[in-house]
Amino acid sequence: MAQKKNKKNTKTIPLLPLRGIVVFPNMILHFDVGRPRSIKALEEAMMEEQKIFLAAQKDPALEEPGQEDVYTIGTTAKIKQLLRLPGDTIRVLVEGLERSEILEYTSEDPYYEVKIKEHSSKKLLAKDPETEALVRLVISHFEDYAKLTNRISRDTTFSLSTVEDYSRLSDVIAANMVLKLEQKQSILSEISPKKRLEKLLDILVKEIEILEVEENINNKVRKQIDKSQREYYLREQLKAIQDELGGDGQQHDDETYEYREKILSLNLPEEAENKALKEVDRLSRMHPSSAESGVIRTYLDWVISLPWNEKTQENFDIENAERILEEDHYGLTKVKERMIEYLAISKLRNGIHGQIICLAGPPGVGKTSIVRSIAKALNRNYVRMSLGGVRDEAEIRGHRRTYVGAMPGRIITAIKQAGSKNPLILLDEIDKMSNDFRGDPAAAMLEVLDTEQNKEFRDHYLDMPFDLSDVMFITTANNKGAIPRPLLDRMEVIDISGYVEEEKVQIAIRHLIPKQVKTHGLKSREIRFDEEAVRDVINYYTREAGVRNLEREIATICRKVAKLIVSAERKSASITRNTLGNYLGTKKYLFDKANEKDETGIARGLAWTPVGGDTLSIEVNLMPGDGALELTGQLGDIMKESAKIARSYVRSIAEMIGIEKDFYRKYDMHIHVPEGAIPKDGPSAGITLATAMISALTQIPVKRNVAMTGEITLRGKVLPIGGLKEKVIAAHRAGIDTVLFPMENQRDTEEIPENVLERLTMIPVASMCQVMKHALTRFPESKDEVKPEEDNEVSQLSAQQAQNEAAVSIEQ
Repeated sequence: MAQKKNKKNTKTIPLLPLRGIVVFPNMILHFDVGRPRSIKALEEAMMEEQKIFLAAQKDPALEEPGQEDVYTIGTTAKIKQLLRLPGDTIRVLVEGLERSEILEYTSEDPYYEVKIKEHSSKKLLAKDPETEALVRLVISHFEDYAKLTNRISRDTTFSLSTVEDYSRLSDVIAANMVLKLEQKQSILSEISPKKRLEKLLDILVKEIEILEVEENINNKVRKQIDKSQREYYLREQLKAIQDELGGDGQQHDDETYEYREKILSLNLPEEAENKALKEVDRLSRMHPSSAESGVIRTYLDWVISLPWNEKTQENFDIENAERILEEDHYGLTKVKERMIEYLAISKLRNGIHGQIICLAGPPGVGKTSIVRSIAKALNRNYVRMSLGGVRDEAEIRGHRRTYVGAMPGRIITAIKQAGSKNPLILLDEIDKMSNDFRGDPAAAMLEVLDTEQNKEFRDHYLDMPFDLSDVMFITTANNKGAIPRPLLDRMEVIDISGYVEEEKVQIAIRHLIPKQVKTHGLKSREIRFDEEAVRDVINYYTREAGVRNLEREIATICRKVAKLIVSAERKSASITRNTLGNYLGTKKYLFDKANEKDETGIARGLAWTPVGGDTLSIEVNLMPGDGALELTGQLGDIMKESAKIARSYVRSIAEMIGIEKDFYRKYDMHIHVPEGAIPKDGPSAGITLATAMISALTQIPVKRNVAMTGEITLRGKVLPIGGLKEKVIAAHRAGIDTVLFPMENQRDTEEIPENVLERLTMIPVASMCQVMKHALTRFPESKDEVKPEEDNEVSQLSAQQAQNEAAVSIEQ
């Protein structure tokens, strides 16, 4: 298409978008062109007057720029030469002619064609003093810029003095400067020559400031390097002179002398002392500024800072320990007794090696806080070390010094933090340790927690033995089943179950309420809690084994009371059962209560949860069908198996309890455990499932005041379960007065609070016959007479009834 001139200084020519390049008038340069559209634009320009419009892209990364992606101000240029290169690339040599502006795009395919207006630049001379001064400043600053960069030849700076046209001057300087694309484009886009000079002067001033800062930094670095080299040569000469004079060649400076004196004064074990002194000798032969000397200094600082022989004087006063433990914590009897036993043995032996105790229990029961009280009672320094999420073996043993940034492991760090050789170190959340490709930290803990091995614990960083036998380790865990067996074997486990309601009430009144009242700036006369209100907070606003949420709810009440007092609405507040809802809102939790009447097909079970015990209602419905068994309520695999075992047991005794032998073919059985959104699992619901099935099949109601727990076998035996204390407490809270539990769990009744046992009838059972006898309103009877010789527990029940009742009926 031919180039068209419509008006004066207006023409239509091909457009070539440039990547990262700004072409100024009177500038000659070459660049490579590879895009098909750009190549066609060049070819079209060569067929006419060899003129083409060059404009920079706003984003150089765009492969196919649109109209909005190209700057409107560019340069009309003349193509001087084309050279085809391998790979469909053209190298073009152009000369910038005039600054031009795009008026409109006349075509986009097969190349961009634009209508432009040329801003012809006449030769402008600096006639007025202001312009002359501006020109001189620009030339002077450009000469300074050229000296700082060392990239611009003297000929270029000299030629500027011969340029009389100040319109051309700004373009020549901008073309020779290393600037960002946006800066160069801003100069090109300025039509007024004088304003262009002003903008260029501003850019020059800023660039010179940056270059001067760079120059200062370079000079400082160069001086430091020269100084280090000079000191190195002088030290080498000094060594050579000392050797010639017959000296030992190792004149220790103040630093190495100080290290040596400190190490000798520590009375270290022989191996540790020899290794440390060897590192001091290495340091004395090194240049102070070398990287290796910094590593050695850090190592020696660690060795010196460890308490190799420092101990705190333990307090073996049993009465003092009892007083401190009772003041700080309510309950936790087992832990307190174990600590008193430890003190007694320590007093008799006049010292004892470190003990490894594991406090296992649900969150919030005071495991971590009681360890702090134990350290206070024993007069041992206390350090807490959290192991949650640790998955690198080097976290425990440390990193070898061959690694950059190496440091000792957490055990040695804790010893340093304690400042004594016999601290109490709490290894918190030991069940949360994990492992990956970097090793198993639990395996590294085996040596730490073995009193026979930790006398010479060797950290990878120190690489020397450190005696941990005087350290008392106490660990905590929420789930002791998650602790690796070899590690668990090295610890004495003390199980801490959740608090019962009475314990929580006392903890709140004695500890939590005074603490929160003080924390919120209140006075004791400004807020008062009724005991009944505290019980309601425990029962209806928290559901936990510990007391963390209880403390949060008490804090919520304190905040609201503080607001009322500050706003002068009240002078004081009394928290009662009736006013509790004003502070905490509606009740969050409601506990299952005992059924109002005896019902068929519904049995009450007992469950253990991480936040305490709970009651579990199990419902069984029968419908005509083909014997399908439907299980709902988010039951786990073990609980589903318990349901199948229970049904198989019921089938095996169908005739003996007076139900049809083929009931499993005629009826579909649907078993549901309410609160269907909560997952449930475990074998302890076995006898409850069987009781509910028998009740539904025989139409004999289950006693409303009975709850039960126990695993069932195919032969109807009742096996022991766990968590009896929590389950019994839950039954008491729900208004149950009779609990059936496995015979083998009788030893666990000692852990149940006496005030709970006094209000319950605890009946141990060994078989389903005993369960049916106590759980159902009447014992199922067979429709047909059972033969005396048949060996089954139903036929034997009447003969042994008196003996069984005497053996299993324990009424508290």
